[in-house]
Amino acid sequence: MELSTVKTLLSKEVTPTEVEVKGWVRTFRANRFIALNDGSTINNIQCVVDFENTSEDILKRITTGAAVHIKGELTESQGKGQSLEIKVSSIEVLGDSDPDSYPIQPKKHSLEFLRDNAHLRTRTNTFSAVMRLRSSLSFAIHKYFNDNGFYYMHTPIVTGSDAEGAGEMFKVTNLDSKNPPLNEDGTIDYSQDFFGKETNLTVSGQLEAETYAMSLGKVYTFGPTFRAENSNTSRHLSEFWMIEPEVAFMDLAGNMDLAEDFMKSILQYVLDHNIDDLKFLENRLLDEEKKKPQAERSSMSLIEKLRFVVDNNFMRVSYTEAIDILKNCKPNKKKKFKYLISEWGADLQSEHERYLVEKHFNCPVILFDYPADIKAFYMRLNEDGKTVRAMDILFPGIGEMVGGSQREERLDVLKEKMAALDIDEKELWWYLDLRKYGTAVHSGFGLGFERLVMFATGMGNIRDVIPYPRTPQNAEF
Repeated sequence: MELSTVKTLLSKEVTPTEVEVKGWVRTFRANRFIALNDGSTINNIQCVVDFENTSEDILKRITTGAAVHIKGELTESQGKGQSLEIKVSSIEVLGDSDPDSYPIQPKKHSLEFLRDNAHLRTRTNTFSAVMRLRSSLSFAIHKYFNDNGFYYMHTPIVTGSDAEGAGEMFKVTNLDSKNPPLNEDGTIDYSQDFFGKETNLTVSGQLEAETYAMSLGKVYTFGPTFRAENSNTSRHLSEFWMIEPEVAFMDLAGNMDLAEDFMKSILQYVLDHNIDDLKFLENRLLDEEKKKPQAERSSMSLIEKLRFVVDNNFMRVSYTEAIDILKNCKPNKKKKFKYLISEWGADLQSEHERYLVEKHFNCPVILFDYPADIKAFYMRLNEDGKTVRAMDILFPGIGEMVGGSQREERLDVLKEKMAALDIDEKELWWYLDLRKYGTAVHSGFGLGFERLVMFATGMGNIRDVIPYPRTPQNAEF
């Protein structure tokens, strides 16, 4: 007999048939009713045990968390709450679970408690749904780029460059921490290190991806990145995943077109393939919202927010126009914003971005042409000499989702910008070479994968959308 998944069984027509399934016991009621789950779906299947023909030893071993192998007849359910059930003919306990010490009991657990038990938290409905959605989003990303002619590039994890220029990077070294070799001036002599120079864990694969885009045309990276930022907020991780496409011969307008189509496509995928998980998480979120003051409640449900992105055209607005809107809006004039907008050049905060999306335009927004002073060195300088061809995509409930730009393809301008920011040309000689040999207009963007998963699942803390979060003072598991 072929082993079936719970998802497959629940999708079958109600016709009596012999089946075989393996999974974990969620609950066992009245020595008769097993709620069985194997991870393939948010839903359990009820298995009805004939306790008169089942040994007492087996019945005692059927506890929450135990792994079991069940054979029986799939039939129409006699009880409420499910259309199908398995009338058990044989049951084997594959792995026992101590009911007194098993942490994941059939009750509501706090998210903090579950983070402390991250190795078991996917046995709850919330985290199994989140991780199935994470998997589907990952697949949808690869599918989109593959279907649209992109090549997948694995950029280095160990790097000698700081793509963002922030300096908050984890060092990679093989030197003796207690007695490192020193230069005459007392600084560490990294020429004697494993790689012969100072190296770090990458914060972005963008610069390396650009090199491949300028020969393969369309490439993307999707891999782990690292920030040594000592931040304990609900939106920061020290290890996270980034999606970064780079495209040759594409300007800022094309970049905005690509990013909008990309975001709509991957969110439509989970709406089409993960609706049971989304409905469960939506109901969970609605329960959480009821505990908040009326003024802090979201105006849209989880699925409505996804549809808000998929069904609306993204409004394209210049940074300058957005500043004018924000300066003159009621929340700013009445000092309701935490960060008041007083002049051009301000770095927009989440509250400003959400106002533009949720109140003013009532659709996703793409802001473009930002002040050069608040953006990275590699962004293409506009003719006005004070703005760059950058773009950010803003979503409801979260603010910035995507950040990108047309890249600076002019060698002389790029050198001037690097000099102004004290970026050593010797460190990025290979990046400058792109502007010497066949330079051309090119663009790309970055999307933090965990931020996307937060948006798609409605989870409020980024630690709850990655299997094992890495944050300051936390590297458990």
